[in-house]
Parts: sequence; structure tokens; C-alpha cells
Amino acid sequence: MKSHTLCAARLMRTTALGVSLAIAASAVPAYAQDSADDTATVDDSADSEIVVTAQGRAQRLADVPVAISAVNAETLQNSGANDIRQLNQVAPSLLVSSTGSEANGSARIRGIGTVGDNPGLESSVPVFIDGVYRSRSGIGLNELGEIDRVEVQRGPQGTLGGRNSSAGLISIYSKKPEFNFGATAEATYGNYDYFRLGGSITGPISDTIAARLDGIWVKRDGFLRDTTNNTDVNDRDRYFVRGQLLFEPTDALSIRLIADYTFRDEKCCGAIYIDNSVNPYIGNLNNVANPLSTGSVPPANGNNIINVLRDLGQPLAAFSQGYGRNLSVSPGRSYAGETKDYGFSGQIDYDFGGATLTSITGYREYRSGQADDLDYGAVDILYRGESDDAYRQFHTFTQELRLQGEAFDGTLDWLVGGFYANEKLTVRDNLRFGTQYGRFAACRLISGGALAALYSPTSPGCVAARPAAFGAASPAIYAALDQLDGISDKGSINDRYRQNDTNWALFTHNIVHITDRLDLTLGVRYTHDKKKFAADFTNDNQACVNVQNLVGGFLTTPALAAVSGGLVGLACQGNSTAELNGVSIKDSRSEDEWTGTAILSYKPIDDLLVYASFARGYKAGGFNLDRSALKNPIQVFNGAPTTTFAAVGGAQALVSNLQFDPELVNSYELGAKYSTGPFSLGLTFFRSDFKNFQLNTFNGSVFLVQTVNGCSSDLNGADRDQSKFATAPNFNAAAAATGACPAGDVSYGVRTEGFELEASLVPARDFRVAAGLTYANTKYRSNLVGNSSGAPLDQALRLLPGNNLSNAPELVATGSFTWTPEIGGSGLSGLVYVDGRLTSDYNTGSDLFPQKEQDGYAIFNARVGLRGPDEKWGIELWAQNIFNKQYAQVAFNSPFQEGGVSGDFADPQYPGGRQIFSMFLAEPRTYGVTLRGKF
Repeated sequence: MKSHTLCAARLMRTTALGVSLAIAASAVPAYAQDSADDTATVDDSADSEIVVTAQGRAQRLADVPVAISAVNAETLQNSGANDIRQLNQVAPSLLVSSTGSEANGSARIRGIGTVGDNPGLESSVPVFIDGVYRSRSGIGLNELGEIDRVEVQRGPQGTLGGRNSSAGLISIYSKKPEFNFGATAEATYGNYDYFRLGGSITGPISDTIAARLDGIWVKRDGFLRDTTNNTDVNDRDRYFVRGQLLFEPTDALSIRLIADYTFRDEKCCGAIYIDNSVNPYIGNLNNVANPLSTGSVPPANGNNIINVLRDLGQPLAAFSQGYGRNLSVSPGRSYAGETKDYGFSGQIDYDFGGATLTSITGYREYRSGQADDLDYGAVDILYRGESDDAYRQFHTFTQELRLQGEAFDGTLDWLVGGFYANEKLTVRDNLRFGTQYGRFAACRLISGGALAALYSPTSPGCVAARPAAFGAASPAIYAALDQLDGISDKGSINDRYRQNDTNWALFTHNIVHITDRLDLTLGVRYTHDKKKFAADFTNDNQACVNVQNLVGGFLTTPALAAVSGGLVGLACQGNSTAELNGVSIKDSRSEDEWTGTAILSYKPIDDLLVYASFARGYKAGGFNLDRSALKNPIQVFNGAPTTTFAAVGGAQALVSNLQFDPELVNSYELGAKYSTGPFSLGLTFFRSDFKNFQLNTFNGSVFLVQTVNGCSSDLNGADRDQSKFATAPNFNAAAAATGACPAGDVSYGVRTEGFELEASLVPARDFRVAAGLTYANTKYRSNLVGNSSGAPLDQALRLLPGNNLSNAPELVATGSFTWTPEIGGSGLSGLVYVDGRLTSDYNTGSDLFPQKEQDGYAIFNARVGLRGPDEKWGIELWAQNIFNKQYAQVAFNSPFQEGGVSGDFADPQYPGGRQIFSMFLAEPRTYGVTLRGKF
């Protein structure tokens, strides 16, 4: 059997992608940096000092000049963390949320993150598990098993290994196999019929091989109720298993092999309408005999879209339920989905004596399929089919090599390395109009325009009579309405997107010890990224082409142009057109970028470190995997000629519209750390400027991917919404032409700046306190353009200039305390744990419509328990969100549910006009009891 001394020596050699540290205090904020060694030592006494090997040598935590929030296993357990979302409670600069699909959950640091569910966008804050890059940060929303610690690194990363990141990264480290036998078991029951069973076992197989096996099973009812189809939504039904082998044949060689598998069969993610305090001009919901229903012109303060939904079967109570959790779902539609996530990795560390070589090899497969009722209402407008027909799938291979050592008698700590990744992404989609879409679209057009007096939701084409309202054009207009009304269960059938991404990089990270108190750190990275893209489209919505042929020539008057344009736009909504049936497109793009970091750090006294740093960060560009971004040229606007895909050379001629540029950032920090053992305090001032900030937003009809930049010259308001200053229109229609910027004046478009304050106190062994405060002023510049060439910003984003980014609260405070008192001399101990997160107001929508504002709130978790001698057993009562705070993760434009295409009233307070809004709710209060055993 290996001795404890030998095991400790080997653990000190073992390395992984990021820094490692052991934390003496629960929820103690830590500061570190990626390193070649992933182990650290710490005394658990009250006056202990955290020691890390973050820069290739053992250092006190306070000596490392880079900021990280690190959370150990005990804090994760006490806070009830099963995935990375719970890190919000203990890391004030982090916000993790999920919306329409957990497969693309978003993590943000200092207000910066990747927005939306489009898998074509890489993560601004990627996730690494045991040193292996995961394709998208939403993968971290899976069960994590037995975890040693989680580290949240802030600011651009890349010169120490792994994939580039522009805003930060989350590194998760699982517990390793041990050469001493041990086992754990856990059983939890909570409200919503929550069951969770977990366990682990570890021990030696021989003198040189140790093994570990972790497993978790979870089942829970949903937080939302689909009363139409009598089922829960946002439920849990998953299991996770991970096996590991640790092979240490000599003191110089360590090999760690890991394989894991996750399966989820769950319904996600339902949304509710925001109530009538936000969805304005609903009128009297109890007045069934609305004037619009009798054929009258809609009242000046009415909302025609509400009336159409009501007349087609939407219960009006859904618009006034507040934070009620009963969903409006179309009959027969489902949120059912399946996720499989599995793979293996191997880490080899070899100590040559003067240098250490580390190799991390990983292969991952991830497939997530999900059906959706995408109108989020009872009227069957838009849906996505079962998960076998609509999914995203990643096959990812990564290889990292690092060589690290010392030179010049310890004056230089050097590191050189390389990284390679090949990611094959397949997206299959079958986005379909629902069975009521045609009637809904026709009524939406009739009720909101010149034909409002003819509105009849029970009549063909939604018109009660067919007078010659447009003279000779009338027969074609009515025929087009019939075509529109006839759209039922049409749309894409089997769209497929394929992207092959090859990424490789060379990097070096070096620390020069100029004196005993002055260090200079220099790192540089060269990255090459190449993406090959192809897509095949199938579609059976022939009505789009038919309507275009019927009304395309009627442009003689503004009224005819408006009605004709509305008919074509609704028939081809979301770019759902049979013109793309059988069409294939392809494209490729390549990028080469230099990034790096420089840090100067100084210790004026032993307990104080001050430093200044600069980092250049990068996130790759790519392709918008949503065909609506092809910008279907079929348009009819006030005399402009109609056109078709064929007229512009086919869809292939427009494929460049799918591309977006890489995101670049220049980041600056000034920091200070003070530590005297039981007390530590860290203060960081930061500023980061982002160019080509990648923004994904849903405008109610299509998904837009816009790279946002700023203009140093004054655009005189030409890029922004004018509704605050004029009654009509709701936006500056001329901005498409006037909002451009000379290419030479284009620079960063987003800036985040502020400070982070973190403190911890361990006055006694059984009492620990931590607190954090982040002020992040994360804003768009006052003059914005849509790309690096200075093209105008898309007018769906007209509210962005000068405003804070979405999901970027200016102030966040976190705090926790843990008390584990001994109970008499019996060996028993207690547990009292509380943590909290206080957040200021912020907007949850990427287009910043004021209807999507979220007021500030506070979330608290608590846990009390009793533990046996040496914590061999324990019983704990717990609650999360103990005050049952109700709030929205994200609010969004209800798909296709904006007012009529013409005749919309101007509303200075609500620039969305008659658009209806929905929201994805956060989790309610949960509580339960957990039994633990340790052997």
C-alpha cells in the first residue's frame, strides 16, 4: 500500500487545466490563476493560510495577482448546488440562467455573456470539467457528481491552456480516486416530490492503481403545470454516472482516466405571459363583447392581438395571472426532450526533474433534443416536433499539451503549450406553423389594418364580407387572404445544419521574479480557427410563394402596398417559405488572432499584494444557425419592387448574411489583496472594452445575430429609438440609412467597468463568514453600429445605444456564514448555514424593451443539521429561495404575437407597440430533508 507521504507527494505533481486550491473556509472567495499543478495544501485551523500552486510554485493565496472566485465542496453541498446555477449565490460577479433550452444556458461574468439559444455562438464564459473543454456552457447545467471545487475566473483567459474565452471561464474539478477506501451515500426528499439518491465509492485496486465511482439519480415534478395536456413542465428525471482510474506506477508518472454518462428525459422549458401590468392596452378582459368582435374599428387604446388570441381560444386569464405557474399550451403540443452527454478524458503528468509535461485528451458527445410549443399560448401558432426530429449534437475532440519548469535559478517560471480542438456540430430542426396559424395570421392582418371593419374570426380569411375595397386588386387580395388562412401545420420538415470547427493554438505563460517582491508575468497566445458550414432545407409552405404571386404587383397606393406587404410577410413569417425546399448552401470562414496578458505585481509588505494587468481576449466568430438570417428578400414596401431568392442568385448568394465576426476585448485591472490568515480582503478595479460584441436576440419573428460596435463620431441619434420624442413611428425608420459610421471610426461597442470586493473571516474553527460586492457598469456606447465596417444597427435593437446590457445588474452583493458547533463531548456537531444574493434592477431582454425590466430582488438559502462523530452520518433540513421570491430569468417577445402589420399605435412608454410579452420564471421555494452517510 502506498504511504500517505508518497500519495501526498504525487498529488502535488498532478496537474490540470486550471488552478487548484483547497479552501479552509466555506464560501471563502479565492484568487488564483491557471497553473501546471492542480493541488494545494492548507491547514484547517482558524488562522490557516490558503496555499496554492497557481503559478507553478507553492504560494500563499494572497500572493497570486489574478482574481478567481473559488468554491469548495463543503460550500457547494451547503448551498444545495447540483449544477453551476447555484454558484450565483456565492460568486457575485457571476450570473447563470437558462431560457428556452437548458442545452444553451448562459453564464455571464461582470455582465458579459453569450445571449440566446443559438448553438452557433460559442460561450463568452466556457465551462471546463476536469480540464476538458465543454462545447457550450449550458452543459454545466447537468448533474456534477462529487466535486472537489469550482473556480470562476474573471476576465479574458487563454495563455495558460484550453480554449479562448473573452469574459472568463468556469472550471469544475471532480474528486479524484484515493488509495484509502471510502464511500458516501445521500438520500434527499423535498417538495414537488423531489427525490435524489447519490453515492460514491473509492479505494485501491493495487499499490499503483486507485478507482472511484460516482452515481446520482434525480426525479422531481415540474414547477409549471400544463393544464391543457395535464402534465408538469420543468421537471427532473435524470441520472449520472462517472468512473475514474488513477495510475501512479512511479513517483514521476501519474495517469488519470475518467468516463461519464448523463441521461435526461425531461420537459423544458415553459413560459407564461407577462401580466397586463406589462402587456398594455389589453382593455377590459371581462368584456367578451369587445367592439372589435362586432366588426368595428379597434378602439384607440385597444390591442388587436389580444382580441385575436381571445377569439381563437386563448383564455384571457393567462394575461392577468401574475407569477402563476399554470401554462397556456396548445392541445397536443409538448416540451418533452431527451439529453445524452457522455465522454472520456485522460490526463498524463510526467516529471522530468527539471520540467513537468502535462497531456489532457478529451472526447465528448452531447445530444439534446426538445419539442416546443413555441407560441407559449393556447392558440396553436408555432411548434417544434418531438426531440428525435429536432436536436443539436456535438462531437468534440480536444488535446492539450503543456510543459512547465524553472530557469535561471528560479528567476523564471516558464510554461509553453499547445491546444487542438475539433468540434462537429449538427442541428436538425422542424419548426412548423401550428394548426391555427393561418387563421391567426389572417385575423392579425385584418384586425390591425385598413380592413378592420370586415374582421370576422369565424369566417374564411377572417373577413365577413368581401367588398371591392381595393378596386381591381380586391379579388387578388381576398384570394391571398384565403391562401394565408389555409396555412396549417406547414413549415420546415427536416432542416439540417452542419458545422465543422477546427481550432488550434500555441501559447506561453511566464513569470519573471525581478526581485523578491516584484514580479512580471507575460503571456501570449496565437489561435487559428476555421469553420466549415453547410445546410439543407426542406419546407412545405407553398402558401408563401402563392401569396407573393397573387399580390406582388399591387403597389399602386400606400394602402395596397401595406396590405400586400402584410400578406407576404405573414405567409412567409420567420422565413418559412417553400422557395427554400430542397435548397442547400455552404460556406467557410477562417480566423487568426493574437491574444495575451501582462501583469506587474508588487508586495510592499508581507501581507499586502498590489498588481496591475492587461489582457487581450478573443471569442471566435461563426455562423448563425437559423435560416431566417438569410434575410429572405421577398418584401413589399411602399412601391419597392418585389423580389425572390432566384432574383438575387439563390440562397447561396445570401449565405454571407449568416456569418458574424469574432468578439475581441481589451481588459485592464488594478487589484490589491490583504491577508493575515483568518482574515482576507480583495479589491479589484476593472475595465473591459468589447469590439464585435456578439448579440443574439429574438425580435418576435426571427433570431438576429448582430455584432455590436461603437462609432467615435456622433450619429446624432440616427442609430436609436425616437419614440420618446415623437408620436410616430415607434422607431427611427431612417436609421437604416443614416445610422452608418465611417469604417475608420468604428471601435468598441460595449464597456464593462467597476470594482469587486470580497472578504472572508474565520475567527474560530467552527465559524466562517464570507461576503462579496460587485459593481459593474456594463453599457453599450452611445453611438452604435452593426459590424466592424460601420453598417447600421438592426432597428430591432434601437434601444441599445447608451443603455446597460441585458442581465447585467449594476450591483450584486453576496454573503454566507457557516457555524458548525460541537455539541458537548459526544463527538456530535451541528450545522447552521445561510447564504444570500442581493441584486439591483436590470433588464432581461437583449433588445432592452422596458417591458422586460426586472426589479431588484434578494434570494436566500438556509440549511440546518446534526452530524455524528467524524461526520459519519448527518441529517439536514434545507430550503432554497426561502422567501419564495418570484422573478423572471428572461422576458421575451411572444413569438409572432405583435399587433397588426399596419395601423399600430405609437406608445412612447412601451416602444413594443402592441407586442405581447412572455417570460421564463425562476425556480420557486424548495425545501426538504437530506440524510448523509460516510464510510
